[in-house]
Amino acid sequence: MKALLSQAPGGPETLAIGELPSPDPGPGELKVRVRAAGINYPDVLIIEDRYQFKPPRPFAPGSEIAGEVEAVGEGVNGWSIGDRLIAVPGWGGLAEQIVIPAKSAIPLPAHRSFTDGAALLLTYATSIHALYDRGRLKAGETLLVLGAAGGVGLAAVELGKARRARVIAAVSSEDKAQAAREAGADEAIVYPRGPFDKDASKALAQQFKAAAGPSGADVIYDPVGGDYAEPALRAIAWGGRYLVVGFPAGIPKLSLNLTLLKSCNVCGVFWGAFAARDPEANAAHVATLFRLWDDGKIGPKVSATYPLERGGEAIAALAARSVIGKLVVTLD
Repeated sequence: MKALLSQAPGGPETLAIGELPSPDPGPGELKVRVRAAGINYPDVLIIEDRYQFKPPRPFAPGSEIAGEVEAVGEGVNGWSIGDRLIAVPGWGGLAEQIVIPAKSAIPLPAHRSFTDGAALLLTYATSIHALYDRGRLKAGETLLVLGAAGGVGLAAVELGKARRARVIAAVSSEDKAQAAREAGADEAIVYPRGPFDKDASKALAQQFKAAAGPSGADVIYDPVGGDYAEPALRAIAWGGRYLVVGFPAGIPKLSLNLTLLKSCNVCGVFWGAFAARDPEANAAHVATLFRLWDDGKIGPKVSATYPLERGGEAIAALAARSVIGKLVVTLD
């Protein structure tokens, strides 16, 4: 089978089309014909050996898939050849076929495309766990979303509005601000590109405070990190919840005196571990996502698709933080 392979640690330019043996499902597994693969930030990290998992090479990146069952392993019930599904295997999705645990597969309704299906889980499941479990977001509260035009950012905007919160979207350009407004943000602010010196950091904090209002932001959703983190934390409300989601701008070091002064919580968000530790709660969240999707309150925003041989370009675009919404590699 064809696959986009990482043969050695490096950036997207090191990926190349190659051949891997067609896999066979073992007990409890499904063999899947991959039709689409969503591109996510873990794909940037895993090929550089900077992710928490380091699969043996050669391997295909591709953390999120949609496809059809081609074979059913021993002991698997409820799945048949031809069934449509989505899953988050972690890697291996940028290949024509993949074997996954049957328990990790989620049925994809017939009226949803493989492209949209491949863009749903990592962004929306991360965001619903972050906002509803870790952030305890309530109706009427103020939510500040950093990186609000990316995949998880737009998901957080939509889910915040579904929770009837006031949503402030913080982005790095006016076209990204427009995308956030179209997703339902009540207000969008454009911040400058970091890194920031002390004066620029203070100015950014004032920008966040002005948008959040005198009471501050009850929940801050931060999938960016870097020099944006402390200015955002300075705009948090008393008793607020700061959600640590990701670090494309670098891993920040926060001044812990700020958490004392605001009596706030800094909460880590690790959706993959949550889903593994509490699959029933995760399944309930996924059911909620499909209901909200059917109600028109959320929906994946796929800004571009790429063929398999150009999958490295999709990963490079995501690494450059220039993407609005999601990118998907299609294998039809």
